[in-house]
Amino acid sequence: MKINIITGGSRGLGRSMALNLADKGQDSIITYHSNKSAADDVVRSIETKGRKAVALKLDVSKVDTFDVFVAEAKKALTTTWKRESFDHLINNAGTGIGVTIDATTEVQFDEMMNIHLKAPFFLTQKLLPMMADGGRILNISSGLARFSFPSRAAYAIMKGGVEVFTRYLAKELGARGITANTLAPGAIATDFGGGNTRDNPQTRTMLSGQTALGRVGEADDIGALAAAMMSDDFRWVNGQRIEATGGFML
Repeated sequence: MKINIITGGSRGLGRSMALNLADKGQDSIITYHSNKSAADDVVRSIETKGRKAVALKLDVSKVDTFDVFVAEAKKALTTTWKRESFDHLINNAGTGIGVTIDATTEVQFDEMMNIHLKAPFFLTQKLLPMMADGGRILNISSGLARFSFPSRAAYAIMKGGVEVFTRYLAKELGARGITANTLAPGAIATDFGGGNTRDNPQTRTMLSGQTALGRVGEADDIGALAAAMMSDDFRWVNGQRIEATGGFML
């Protein structure tokens, strides 16, 4: 039985990942920023699948709170699973920004850096002593690290850094049998970025027209793939970037 820690697991991609992992017989600790009700709903959905789950509050933009979170995760592991370690970490939590380079403020830039670059780095650092050897780390990037759209620079820069970080994790943790990979989704119909991809027909039409499979992605397209990447079938994939866009801008 494997235990995952999934940041941002109360909605969107993180929710789908947790549910798909439950379908594969894995348990999860999910984090939420502020919507405890949504997180509790995910926990209940996992439990109806016969698996265990715990929801913990975490603001990934505040590195100084990570020690408290780690202590709470340790308590959850011993209380719920009678274990002191977990197996897989998915650094998924994040928010978007749509501002051109000339209009981006330092505050906005720092927010993107704190959430998308500092958080995966330092949360992973603090959780590594609790991670079982032979585990998996999955960092969520974005297709925007490959293709470019106006107003996405600050966000995409951080995701590019995450992809470099992943390769270094794979190199440094190989002796422990821990793999690290990046999953880079394309446009997904969730509430991310205000839900534009989900709710705006013009946006959906434009994106679908540039996608080989002819549609925008859904949360389960990514959740199912993330769950697969946490399985033993991916044991020999390490330090890699897997893009899941349906063939966008090929």
